Amino acid sequence: MSIKRVAIIGCGIGRSHIVEGYLPHPDKFEVAILCDLNEARLAEVADEFGIAGRTTSFAEVLTDESIDIVDICTPPGIHLEQVVAALQAGKHVICEKPLTGSLSGVDEIMRVEKTAKGVLMPIFQYRYGDGVEKAKRIIEAGIAGKPYMGSVETFWLRTPAYYAVPWRGKWATELGGVLVTHALHLHDMLLHLMGPATRVFGRVATRVNDIEVEDCASASLQMENGAFVSLSCTLGSQQEISRLRLHFENVTFESNHQAYSPGKDPWTILAANDEVQRRIDAVIGDWQPVAPRFTTQMAHFHAHLEGNGPLPVSTQDARRALELVTAIYQSSDSGQDIALPVGPDSPKYADWRARTR
Repeated sequence: MSIKRVAIIGCGIGRSHIVEGYLPHPDKFEVAILCDLNEARLAEVADEFGIAGRTTSFAEVLTDESIDIVDICTPPGIHLEQVVAALQAGKHVICEKPLTGSLSGVDEIMRVEKTAKGVLMPIFQYRYGDGVEKAKRIIEAGIAGKPYMGSVETFWLRTPAYYAVPWRGKWATELGGVLVTHALHLHDMLLHLMGPATRVFGRVATRVNDIEVEDCASASLQMENGAFVSLSCTLGSQQEISRLRLHFENVTFESNHQAYSPGKDPWTILAANDEVQRRIDAVIGDWQPVAPRFTTQMAHFHAHLEGNGPLPVSTQDARRALELVTAIYQSSDSGQDIALPVGPDSPKYADWRARTR
């Protein structure tokens, strides 16, 4: 098993990648270089973790042949160009959400991937933890049965101090608001467990902060499997909660309510009867605990690079989550129900920031 040398681009959320994603796996990863335009923050994080490689030049990272993985943790507005450049440089790439700001951008990345030497893994760390992974196993075993309904709530709090960071709250640099930067995690978890949506009606508004992008949103989804799901999100909740509640024929699942770790136990798993409970116990009775969030996602990525497992999160996964974003924005602008998939004929395909009224 080889140790992969990592360059982290951006020391904001990049610090969390170090703490949760790389330090728990010293036999798998070495963070060799940090790159950040803020030299004070660069020095602070590099000193904290004893990382010798430091640069303010992304181009310099791409020409370093010793680097195996480029981990992009920069503001969303530059993800597309950095992901494409890193793939074209022959690197494996990890990219924070959102992968980019349009479906056309995702499709461009997918075209580059076809001839790239490296592999791209978007970040969706909320998929990992004992609770969500038990639910996934039960559903995939066919025990849950017909899906009926679901609700997904992202009730977080962001104040003006949060938006004092210059790139936040602006369409040009953050690319969107609560749908893109916050609720995208929970909405990916929904799609991960219940599959794709086929119709979307949504509304967005800016009600909490004096910013350009939305900080409140709601949507009604019809899923491919026939289930109905409601999405609600705000950045004005005085108690921060993340919650999924999914109702199936034989099982109801409810996540814990921790805002930033909803994949962890305890999850409520309610069986319809004793026979269903026996089937559940047979599937998860020998459960071995898994680490949440980045710790497990990075471990799975390393296993994939070593040829020992599937890619944990794909560009297609990121596209599906961003397609939902696109459809909600289009529905809110037009007042219409939007059919999925969303393709090049959509007025939001090239840029979901474009007005469609």
